[in-house]
Amino acid sequence: MAKQFIISISREYASGGHDIAEKIAAHFGVELYDKNILDAIGAEKGVDLTGFKRADEKIMNVLTSRTVNGFNSSPEYALAQMQFDFIKEKAESGESFVICGRCADYVLKENPALISVFVLADDLAKTERIMKIEDCSMPQAIKLIEKRNRGRKEYHNQFCKTKWGDSRCYDMCINSTRLGIDATADFLIDYIEKRNA
Repeated sequence: MAKQFIISISREYASGGHDIAEKIAAHFGVELYDKNILDAIGAEKGVDLTGFKRADEKIMNVLTSRTVNGFNSSPEYALAQMQFDFIKEKAESGESFVICGRCADYVLKENPALISVFVLADDLAKTERIMKIEDCSMPQAIKLIEKRNRGRKEYHNQFCKTKWGDSRCYDMCINSTRLGIDATADFLIDYIEKRNA
């Protein structure tokens, strides 16, 4: 497609949202930004951001950070702002891309090229998926899913005025359990093509 499009995929942990994002990016032949975004920023700026990876998509500790004249001392805040600026620059350059998380649904909400999607899944499907991937018990999988989703929610809600997972904040919310990963990706690809027609 010649027309610019930006696909923001927010997702529950273990919903298959990342796999769906990979399939969409591969179908359209565009870049997928996810945890590799730090490598992309580092390559563009000529800096090594390896040490920042542990702060990626983490909330600020309000007890150990302080804000003076609009500048915050938190590495989590600095990293988030760096990513938000990168996302905005890519969008303003006219590049089409797919991005997972990083508050892109909010950061780019005014961009007409944005299509924002929230991927969820049934609890049992998520649990079984993590049990298989992590080779762990059902209680361990449930605990991990709750922890990761809590982290995603806290991160999004700390940096955005919208709420993570609120259906009113996305173009579409879709349960990947209904169609499966591949068919959900195909459905979204069809939707994207129709939106951009």
